[in-house]
Amino acid sequence: MRVLIVTNMWPSAERPELGSFVRDQLEALRAIDDGDLELDCFAFPPGGYAAAARELRRTYAGQRFDVVHAHFGLTAWPSLVVSAEVHGLTLHGTDLRHRRSRIITHAALPFIDLVGAASPDLAQAVPGYPERKVEILPCGVATDRFRPLDRQEARAELGLRSDGRYLLFPADPARPAKRFDRAEAVATSCDAEILSLGGIDPEQVPLWINAANAVIVPSDREGFGLAVLEALACEVPVCCTPTGIHEAATRGVDGAYCQPYDELSWRDQLLASLDQPDPRIQSRSRAEEFSATQMAERLLAAWRAKLDVPLDSAAARNEENGKSTPWD
Repeated sequence: MRVLIVTNMWPSAERPELGSFVRDQLEALRAIDDGDLELDCFAFPPGGYAAAARELRRTYAGQRFDVVHAHFGLTAWPSLVVSAEVHGLTLHGTDLRHRRSRIITHAALPFIDLVGAASPDLAQAVPGYPERKVEILPCGVATDRFRPLDRQEARAELGLRSDGRYLLFPADPARPAKRFDRAEAVATSCDAEILSLGGIDPEQVPLWINAANAVIVPSDREGFGLAVLEALACEVPVCCTPTGIHEAATRGVDGAYCQPYDELSWRDQLLASLDQPDPRIQSRSRAEEFSATQMAERLLAAWRAKLDVPLDSAAARNEENGKSTPWD
């Protein structure tokens, strides 16, 4: 199976955090011992879609792929210039929720054979859903990189106080939908210091998570909810709003609190973690259900189904064995 991934989300020197989850999915796909998967990737900076289409046409002129799969709705348009049996697309959130991006994304959908969304929550925003079939195709969490680390060593490496009361806001404070204002309010109420990410090298993010007493994700909306999974993979307590896959990811996990934002109730939950020198929760097995490897298997199975190729991947075996998906 010859596959081309087309994405405008890819880490760069200027933005090392951009699209690191897409990169993780490609690495997981390449690590799958599938035998017949030939995988190429064409990444370009955000914007410049016409230039990307010209470069794709020049680079792959006369070539045909089994699958050309785009990440992000606007990227579907340049991906369509490459010949393929199946054109696929994973929608990530802004492409369906930002007014201008939504219009352009909607216009591309009739030309897409395999429409995927990063979460069941996001799938509901696809026009025509549920009559239009939408696969749930998140990229998943890199559990090899996100794992429990010694908290004091992480704090020392980051120059943080060994006895600090730290809450981590795992996003850029400048992004309004992530609601840094809520994070600030609850941190003040807890007498805690807030840490935040933004422009941080993804390789450093596990240190920041492990250095924190808890992770707080008070977002208005999420396309998926990767930050919560990263916290769970590190076995760090987390408070989050019920959006994206947050409810499915935290369900039944002690120390993982998923409720609409309320400063007082969130404060009460967080104080228990802040009062412990090294709070940890039993959550890694839940994160592994959403791992980059598991989600890559799911994507590979979706490609095979569209191509009418026998499903011999782990995802297919799970289906045959009656194993439910994490969001069921």
